[in-house]
Amino acid sequence: MKSEITCVSPIDGEVYASRTPATPEAVDAALDRARAAQKAWRRVPLERRCAVLAEAVDRFVAEREQVGEEITRQMGRPIAASPKEADIMAERARYMLQIAPQTLADADVSHAPGARQVIRREPVGVALVVVPWNYPYMTAVNSVWPALAAGNAVLHKPAAQTPLSAERFQRVLREAGVPEGLFQPLHMDRATTSRTIADRRVDFVAFTGSVGGGEAVQNAADGNFPGMGLELGGKDPGYVRADADIAKAVDDTVDGAFFNSGQSCCGLERLYVHADVYDDFVARFVEEVRSFRLGNPLDPNTSLGPMVRAGAADFVRGQIDAAVTAGATAHIDPADFPAAQAGTPYLAPQVLTDVDHGMDVMTEESFGPVVGIMKVRDDNEAVELMNDSKFGLTAAIWTRDTDAAERLGDRLETGTVYANKCDYLDPALAWVGVKQTGKGCTLSRFGYDQLTRPKSFNLHTA
Repeated sequence: MKSEITCVSPIDGEVYASRTPATPEAVDAALDRARAAQKAWRRVPLERRCAVLAEAVDRFVAEREQVGEEITRQMGRPIAASPKEADIMAERARYMLQIAPQTLADADVSHAPGARQVIRREPVGVALVVVPWNYPYMTAVNSVWPALAAGNAVLHKPAAQTPLSAERFQRVLREAGVPEGLFQPLHMDRATTSRTIADRRVDFVAFTGSVGGGEAVQNAADGNFPGMGLELGGKDPGYVRADADIAKAVDDTVDGAFFNSGQSCCGLERLYVHADVYDDFVARFVEEVRSFRLGNPLDPNTSLGPMVRAGAADFVRGQIDAAVTAGATAHIDPADFPAAQAGTPYLAPQVLTDVDHGMDVMTEESFGPVVGIMKVRDDNEAVELMNDSKFGLTAAIWTRDTDAAERLGDRLETGTVYANKCDYLDPALAWVGVKQTGKGCTLSRFGYDQLTRPKSFNLHTA
């Protein structure tokens, strides 16, 4: 008998949920159901598909408080922030539904006399969506809703830490009128997931996770040739120019680095600050970080919750210790955060200065409540250091000169450039990474490209 897939809550170390992993036979049956349902769904008019999916969004948002509590209990985000994930999921889903008619419309390219020449977008078929635990709904919706809107079926593999997310999606979609078999949650272990990716009934794989996970997905797909979107690791930088509004820069960067205990795909993990404002910025930044309240995330007064598991917290502790041993200065005394305990997911936030790129904390993904801050001479040094990374998801610049931010952004090796903002996805913009952060694109009108294939009609009169 296969072992259970278990969610151990970081709040208290107790099992919150467990699921029996799908057998190969169950996956085989799910794939057959998905393909049958997709053939019928693609013939449903786009307007009707979007209406059903919009109804599912409304049903989901109506449960935002329950959604928030489940997220908190499964992965530890403070309850004061967790329900907002339902709102952001809805924002993205509604935008993708809004643009679907125009984006998926036939492109008439007729140019030859007596001929009608059209490019039509057809659904790819069955999409396997593999999502992480840190934002189980926000990461999933980027692919799930546009995939369904475009006429595809979806198999959804949730993370072991957040198994309830896919089941809630399934329920609200079914209640809204999505046909049986069109969206199916699959709780799978790694071996079964790999076999599913290799199955020729899977036409597209959307994966959000680690670089190692992305490599495993690519290896599993070898010989199957599904379409693929991979959002992998990150080490997102921020740069505070000499002309920045320092108060705003501090507020934005503290939130960008420590929201969700630093467990955000596009969270800030390293900061570069112009020498003219460095001392002022660091002093204010440290003061604000010291104001966090670390504790039980079910307490509405908690502003910093535990990391997802003790092992993840130990990894970040190791990065901090190694940096300090190498000469970094730690500005936060863990004793000021009594809830922080070694060997538990509860980790005090940390701010490091006197850091450099010889330290892992400035080059390797931390995914935790720590940030390193370096002093830079000018824009050129900042850009050089920001680009000195094997990752490239987002980069943020704080300045009163947005033209300068755009010029610097042209030189940055990244998928998204922010000015005076960070750690936010606008669904109208393409969400994309470079280097080891992955490949493919979600959100915006370009997000439909990988979920459809062009089909040309060259129709001449007899």
